[in-house]
This record gives sequence, structure tokens and C-alpha cells, in this order.
Amino acid sequence: MTTMGEHHVTAAGGPWWWARRRSAVLDVSLAVVSAAECAVEGVPFARDAGVPVGAGIVFGLLAGSVLVLRRRWPIAVVLVSIAITPAQMGFLMGIVGLYTLAASELPRRIIGSLAGMSLVGTLVVTFVRVGQDMARGELTLGDWFVPFASITTSLGLTAPPVLLGLYVGARRRLMESLRERADSLERELQLLAERAEERAEWARGEERTRIAREMHDVVAHRVSLMVVHAAALQAVARKDPEKAVKNAALVGDMGRQALTELREMLGVLRSGGGPARREGVPLAAVGAAAAAAASRAADGEAVGDGPSLSDLEVLVGQSAAAGMVVELSVEGESRGYAGEIEQTAFRVVQEALTNVHKHAAGAKTHVRLAHRVSELAMQVENESPGEVSAAASAGLPSGGNGLVGMRERVVALGGVFVSGPTEVGGFRVSAVIPAS
Repeated sequence: MTTMGEHHVTAAGGPWWWARRRSAVLDVSLAVVSAAECAVEGVPFARDAGVPVGAGIVFGLLAGSVLVLRRRWPIAVVLVSIAITPAQMGFLMGIVGLYTLAASELPRRIIGSLAGMSLVGTLVVTFVRVGQDMARGELTLGDWFVPFASITTSLGLTAPPVLLGLYVGARRRLMESLRERADSLERELQLLAERAEERAEWARGEERTRIAREMHDVVAHRVSLMVVHAAALQAVARKDPEKAVKNAALVGDMGRQALTELREMLGVLRSGGGPARREGVPLAAVGAAAAAAASRAADGEAVGDGPSLSDLEVLVGQSAAAGMVVELSVEGESRGYAGEIEQTAFRVVQEALTNVHKHAAGAKTHVRLAHRVSELAMQVENESPGEVSAAASAGLPSGGNGLVGMRERVVALGGVFVSGPTEVGGFRVSAVIPAS
């Protein structure tokens, strides 16, 4: 950092202490003009001092050329201009030196001290010179002219360059501050954009997982019941045509219900504009949609309106119609819960019954629901499956995601999920969800 507050720029190729070539050209040009001025002013100085004229010219050239150092050592330039003021030399060097000094990064007390010295020096020299001229009769004005001319000249040669230099220096510092602030804001915006992209990617993953869980709950249960009914239909088609017709009607009902729920979910996905990026949509809008999807996922909001606890009896009835011996018992006083709580409780029972159809067809199953003061508890427990029935031979596949999905749903609401085999050879699924 130079005294003028400019950075050295190596790429610009400025010689020595100059940051740019044009700065060097300007300073050298000013130094040449200043040296020429001081050389001309050195002629009368040499005559008045009684020294050879050539010595005065050389002295003026050397003194005036000091201006080339104004960016590197502005204090030295101002001191030289003050030193040659009694010889009435270096007016350009004094003006440019004071401007450079005031525009630099030096402390204000140093700038004020040197400007005051220059002002006093010019004032004294002008006062003496004008007084001598009036004494010789070259000026016939009144005595008031001497102090007036001294003050006016000293202020005119000192105040304008100092004030202009202070303004330029303040403006330069302001521009550098604004540039640094702009760079800082650009870095912050870039960091925020990267974080938004990461959050959008996380939200897309959460949304995909949530949609996959919903699709699994709907499709697995409905299709499992359809397969069970189809297996039973195949077993009794010839022996009991009336029962076969009944099972066929149930299969049709199950298929229509599954299609209805799938259409509802797909409709929500089309209208909701999920987190996936679409053609013509800016990335910022995608990030906002993904963030909203993440918020919904964190709050446990499901796709569509979803089922509720009032649908449990219908769910149990469908399993009973498929040949399962199932009992539903409810403890405590039923009351309204948040939508995500009722939907999670329903899905847990639904998936547990689906697993019974898959792995323990024909086993007696108990579904218990307990409304407690601050929580909602549910349990689905099947006894040991006895003789394998026709429905069990349907060969229902298992993806291994049912228990994982149930656990994710319950834990997302701050609940507890436990599952495992019982001592008598059955299987139990239990979940407790906070009521608020």
C-alpha cells in the first residue's frame, strides 16, 4: 500500500513504486514542468543572492525534480517546497505536494502540521516581499495592502490543494470500502446459493422418500388384499361359486380403491409442483419449492389429505373380508388429533395388517388403540400362524421396507416404535405418538 492508498499491481507493469504506467508518466511530466519553473525562478534568485546564474539554474532543476517522488514520499516533497519558498521558487511543487499529501493515508495531524507550515512560510515570505516592494516605491497602495496580499496569497496557494486532496482521499477510501463490501456481499450470496442448492437437494431426497413411503403404504396394502382374495377365489371357484363371485367383487373393489388413492396422490404431485426442476423454472424457484417441501416433510405433512383414525374400522373390515380373524379394541375417549398424527397411526396399523397377510396368513390378529392423556398408542399383534392356508400360498413378495417406513413416520413425530416376535411365535408392532 503506497501513501496514496493505491495497491501495487504487478500485472500493470508500472516501474518502481508506480502501480500503473500512466501514473509514472504523469509524475514525470509534472516533475519536468516543476524543474523548468524552478530553473527559471532560479535566475533572479541567483542574482539577488550574488551567486552565478548557472548555479541558480542547477539548484532550481534539482529542487523542482523532487516532485517526481510525490507518491512515494509526499512529506519530503512538501518540506522541499517549504524550504525553497523564501527563494520564491517551487509554486507548482508546493501546490501538487500539498494535494498529494492531503489525499494520502497519512494521519491528519501530520497533514495539518505540514499544511500549516506551508501556510505560515508563504505568508511570511509574501509579507516581506510586498513590504519591500512598497518601500522601494514599486507599489503605491495603502498600508492595508501588505497584510491583505499576504493572507490572500498564502490561503490561495495552500487551502485549495489541501481541501481538494482531502476530498479526493475521502472519496477514494469510500470507493474502496464500497468495493470491499460488494465483494463481501458477492461471496455471501455465493455461499447462500450453495447452501440453498444443498438444501434443495436434501429436500428433493426427503420428498422422494416421503412419496415412496406413501406409494408403498397404498399399493402394498391394497394389492396384498387383492392377491389374498385372488388366491381364495382360485381355491373356491369350483367348490363354491357364490363365494367365488363375492371374492371377485371384493377384488374389484380393492382395485378401484387402490386406483382412486393413486390418482389422488398423482394429482397432488402434478398440481403441487414438487421439488423437481422443470423446464423454464429458475433455480431460485426450484430451491424455494424444495425448501417448502422440506418444511412439509419435517412437519410430517403427507401427500393429499390421507386417511384418519375414523377409517380404522373399514381397514379392519377389509382384512376380515380377506379371511383374517382380526379384533379391534379401542381404549379411552376418542378425540381429534392433528392430521399427520392420525394418518401416521392409520398407516402403522395398515402396514402391520399387510405384513400379517404376507407372513402369517390365517393367524388371529389383535388391533389395539389407546387414547391417553398426552399420547396415542397402537399395537398390532398376531398369534402364531397355524396351518398354512390357501391365501398364504399366494406368494406375496416382501421388499423389507414396511417396518422401516413405519419407524420413520413415528420417529418423525417424536414417537417411539418397537417391533419384534412374541414368545408364543407371533409378531407384535407397537407405536406411541405424542398427542401434541
